[in-house]
Amino acid sequence: MPLASRYLADDARYDSMTYRRCGRSGLDLPALSLGLWHNFGDTNPFETQRAILRRAFDLGVTHFDLANNYGPSYGAAEANFGRHLAADLAPYRDELIVSTKAGYDMWPGPYGDHGSRKYLLSSLDQSLARMGLDYVDIFYHHRPDPSTPLEETMGALASAVQQGKALYVGVSNYSPARTRDAARILGDLGVPLLIHQPSYSMFNRHIENPEHVDGYDGEQTESLLDVVGDLGVGTIVFSPLQQGLLTDRYLAGSAPSGSRAARPDSPFLSSGNLTEDYLSRARTLDEIASGRGQTLAQLALTWVLRDSRVTSALIGASSVKQLEDNVAALEAAPLTADETDAIEPLARAL
Repeated sequence: MPLASRYLADDARYDSMTYRRCGRSGLDLPALSLGLWHNFGDTNPFETQRAILRRAFDLGVTHFDLANNYGPSYGAAEANFGRHLAADLAPYRDELIVSTKAGYDMWPGPYGDHGSRKYLLSSLDQSLARMGLDYVDIFYHHRPDPSTPLEETMGALASAVQQGKALYVGVSNYSPARTRDAARILGDLGVPLLIHQPSYSMFNRHIENPEHVDGYDGEQTESLLDVVGDLGVGTIVFSPLQQGLLTDRYLAGSAPSGSRAARPDSPFLSSGNLTEDYLSRARTLDEIASGRGQTLAQLALTWVLRDSRVTSALIGASSVKQLEDNVAALEAAPLTADETDAIEPLARAL
């Protein structure tokens, strides 16, 4: 069937996807959610985007994650998603979880960044207009803003729910202590903190690391995973493949043409990341993956989902095949104790 023809979702779309409960809420999320950060802006073919979104939903991926400044250019991912939604997914809106965020630079001047009520609620209105939606399912504060009282920022998130513009709210990149404070403030306002979105991968395990928690008598430390587990907050992790370092793309020791590490303007990855330490560990992890019948990327996804406090992992996709390969990670058996022990010394920061 030509791609441009009318889209009808696969009747079997819920038969194989794994869904996990988001903390102590009533919401289930797919174990793998689709992030629209890198591949849904102005520089990516519209029909490729469309094919990826259609295939994702056919595979049971019901959650699409955006932010106000995803692109390039700023707002482009939301605008493109809105076009795809209108053309293909609008009949299935009640089967979808659409999330967006505000917290990073979006427009000029003092009201286009950070965590003020003015910025957050204005940004949400703009996001809804770009996507052609009356509401989003989850609205996040994208990063902590120490210069704005947390009460103001959480009050803005609560207002979004009270105004019917968001069903749930979340935070991203918050510390354990700040997450506790955010949950307390939101609870006092009658709006639960649904979810936290941190980075997490074999090469970035900061959410497991205990940090000092203020506001207690005596010394106490907790990790972010400890906090969300105690509070009943869900967790959706981004960059589980460490910007592509946990794939087979760089195992030969060089950056292929067109890869993220080969781009001179890439802010997150360069050929300098391809150190001997990285290559040694990545190649050993690849051998472990092969022994399980998985690719390195699939092993990396299985690994971040091994903890029940992780509700979902965000994957990006530049092609339908890449999407399908990642979703196939869910077909594998859980990691054995021996496999986990073998991975442990390799899974550390670069």
